[in-house]
Amino acid sequence: MTTRAPLTPAERAVYHLLIDHLAEHTFQPSVREIGRQLKIPSTKTVTDLLASLEAKGYVRRGGGRSRGVVLIGFAGGVGTIPVPVMRIATEEVSVADRPSSDTLEISHHLTMDRSLVPSEESFFLLHDGGAIPSHGVRPADLLMVDPSGRATETALLVVRVAGRTEVRPLLERGVILRLGGSTANDELRLGVRDDYAVLGVVAGVIRPPRTTGP
Repeated sequence: MTTRAPLTPAERAVYHLLIDHLAEHTFQPSVREIGRQLKIPSTKTVTDLLASLEAKGYVRRGGGRSRGVVLIGFAGGVGTIPVPVMRIATEEVSVADRPSSDTLEISHHLTMDRSLVPSEESFFLLHDGGAIPSHGVRPADLLMVDPSGRATETALLVVRVAGRTEVRPLLERGVILRLGGSTANDELRLGVRDDYAVLGVVAGVIRPPRTTGP
């Protein structure tokens, strides 16, 4: 898994209503209550929106129960949102001539104030690489990644290059994407023929408390 699919405005309205209603009442609204609060006249439209939220990985629905919606990763109050924390998992490679690759997997969720999260599809990435002094990033930091964010000339990007996930500063954007490294020799230059994808822009950094020895 990489990121959750972005929500439409209607899906976002339903998703936020589910979060806030559960926080206030400890149970979910019925399909009719959702339609009434959001002024959606058709119960089928509400049901379709819930099905879409489930397909995109935001909720899980219990069969046959109008209130049987589970918010994946949610453990907070009104105005919050669950953000998945992704870790890089290395795939086992059994074929000798096949290069190793990795994948992003959900480790757990962090509940954040909604105003601090740039988009619903945002996720945290546990940074297992070296320090990036230019952006104040240290090993084991949590990087908030916005897949819909705009990459400026000073952006820190999460990219997938030839099956590997890396965090690199953007140095130059154009026909050739130039990404920084720990040294000048470690820079990456990526063009249209290269196997790469930009997974998102780093929008913030959280530094978990570190334990120190005696």
